[in-house]
Amino acid sequence: MNDITEALIGFELAGDSNDDSVQTLERTGSRAMCAMAFSVSWESEHARHTDQLVARKLNLWRDILPDALEPELMDKPVDHVARRRFAPGEFIVPYQSDLCFNLSQRAFHRNLRTGNYIEPRTGRFYPRAFIGGSRGVFPEEILPFRICSTSGDMICCDLNNPLADKPLDVTARILDIWAAREEHGGSCNDIAEMLTFNGPGMQARWRGKPTDFWQDLPFTRVAGEPDAGFYAMTRMVSHIDKTASAQIEKLYTRLLPKGGRVLDMMASWESHLPTDNDYTEVVGLGMNAEELAANPLFTSHAVHDLNLAPTLPYDDTSFDAVICSLSVEYLVKPFEVFAEVARVLKPGGVFITTFSNRWFPPKVIRAWEGMHEFERPGMVLEYFLQDGLFAGLETWSMRGLPRPADDKYADRMGESDPVYAVWGTKA
Repeated sequence: MNDITEALIGFELAGDSNDDSVQTLERTGSRAMCAMAFSVSWESEHARHTDQLVARKLNLWRDILPDALEPELMDKPVDHVARRRFAPGEFIVPYQSDLCFNLSQRAFHRNLRTGNYIEPRTGRFYPRAFIGGSRGVFPEEILPFRICSTSGDMICCDLNNPLADKPLDVTARILDIWAAREEHGGSCNDIAEMLTFNGPGMQARWRGKPTDFWQDLPFTRVAGEPDAGFYAMTRMVSHIDKTASAQIEKLYTRLLPKGGRVLDMMASWESHLPTDNDYTEVVGLGMNAEELAANPLFTSHAVHDLNLAPTLPYDDTSFDAVICSLSVEYLVKPFEVFAEVARVLKPGGVFITTFSNRWFPPKVIRAWEGMHEFERPGMVLEYFLQDGLFAGLETWSMRGLPRPADDKYADRMGESDPVYAVWGTKA
C-alpha cells in the first residue's frame, strides 16, 4: 500500500492548527506551518514494505523537505499528493562499505545492561552502546546497528541505515495548512531523516539471510501459569486507542475479500472489523467465553487454547481469510499455528496479523519484549516464511496520528498507538 490517501481514516488535527487558515503551502515566515502524511515504500528479497508517518506540525521556514519533493509540494493546496521514486542513496545517505566492518567478539559489551546478559545474534539490531569505544562509536550512543554475522572470534557489524541501499517510493499528502504564530528558537527537522530514522528497514533480513530470533529461549514467558487461568478473568478493555483501531479497521476493509468467510483468531470482544460489512460469516476463536459472546460480529465462536493445542478446530480450506489482532506476540508455538492457518485457508486466502507496542506483560513471549519495535514485523515475517506456505508477503506501519482527546492517556501521550501489520496469501 503506497497511497497515503488509503491509509488515513477519520484524520483530525485535534487542535494542532489555529483559525488562520492558508490556502496553499508557501515557504514564508508567516505561512509556513502544515501537517503532512508521508509514506515510504520499499522492497526486500521476500516482502514489500510500507512505513507511514504523520507529521502534525511542520514549519517549512525551518524544516527541510527533500529537494526533489519540495517543488511538488510548494504552492499546493490541502489534500494535494506528491509522489517520487528515489534511487538508492538519493533520499538518505548512501550505503558506505566502511560502515560494515569486523570486530573482535570481546568488543561486544554483553554485560552492558545490569542483570541482563546479551549475546549478539545474526541479523539482530542493538544500540551502538554495545560496541561503544569501537571504530569511533561513542559509549552513550543508542542509535541501532546490525550484527551481520558471527564467528568464533569475530562479529561483523553494519552501521548503515538499513534502507541506505534500497530504492524508495515516497508519497506526501498535505493534510492541513495554517499561519504560523511567532516562534523563538526551535529545532530544525530533516524530513527524510524523520521518515527513515531508527526503525524502517529493520523488518527485512540482512542480504536475504534469515535473522536469528530463535536463540535465548525466545518463546518463554514471565508468567508460568496456564493460559486458561490468566484468561479466565473477563477483560472488556480496549487494547489500543480508537485512532489506532480505526487504522486496523481500514486495513482489514481493504484486504479482506467481500462475501468471504473470516476467522478471527485469538479473538476477544472487539474485532477491529467494520461493523457494516458484507462478510458471509465471522467466526471467533479465543480464550474467554464471555468476551467472545459479547462480540456483535461473530456468527459463531469457540474457546480454544492455541498455546496448549496449536491446532485450529476447523476443516481444511474452510476460510477465505484469517485475522489475528493484537495477539501474535502471545504465541509460544507460532510455526505450528501459522501452518494450521495455511491449512484452513482456501488457496489465495489472506492471513493478516496486526499489533502495536502494548501487551499483557505476563503473557508476552520473551523475544518480543527484548527487541526493537521495527524488528517485530521481521520476526512475524519469519513465521510466514518458515514453511513456504505463504506468498505475496507485506509489512505495514503507521505512526504519528493524534491520540483521541477523550482517551484516558491523552494527557500523557499525544500520539496514537503505533500500528504494525504483516500479511500474506496462501501459496
